[in-house]
Amino acid sequence: MPTMAWTRQRAAELIDHYLPGWTFAFDHARTRIGCCHYHDQRITLSRHLLRHLSAEEVDQALRHEIAHALTGPKAGHGAIWRRTATGLGYTGQRTMPVPAARQQARWIAACPQGHTYLRHRRPSGTAYCGPCSQRGDWYQLDWEDQRLASANSSSL
Repeated sequence: MPTMAWTRQRAAELIDHYLPGWTFAFDHARTRIGCCHYHDQRITLSRHLLRHLSAEEVDQALRHEIAHALTGPKAGHGAIWRRTATGLGYTGQRTMPVPAARQQARWIAACPQGHTYLRHRRPSGTAYCGPCSQRGDWYQLDWEDQRLASANSSSL
């Protein structure tokens, strides 16, 4: 598992080589590993998800975001971005499966049909189960704080 210091150093090496004038920082994201901030000319990685990654996965995430910086916001993950990313040594593998990234979610809700929803922040508005509402069944989701639920179950 790479440290924050190692990650900061590796990011500086890659950014200095490919993106002179850009900077690196850690952010508080919990459902994505990296982000390219075009306007600020900054690449960020999640401090929360870093502990789940290998050094190779961190390197790949940095290369992924650098490819975004080089191709611009309109390129998305299209052909130009893919060619650029491959040229940077990006292998195209997902660095972290979505379930592992979301396992830290604080809020959980489920509809009566068993569709489960996880969120890191409590949704402020009314939410309904998407798959069920498409069939005409409007099940309102009630959010439960998993931290409180686990604390209450451990005190029993």
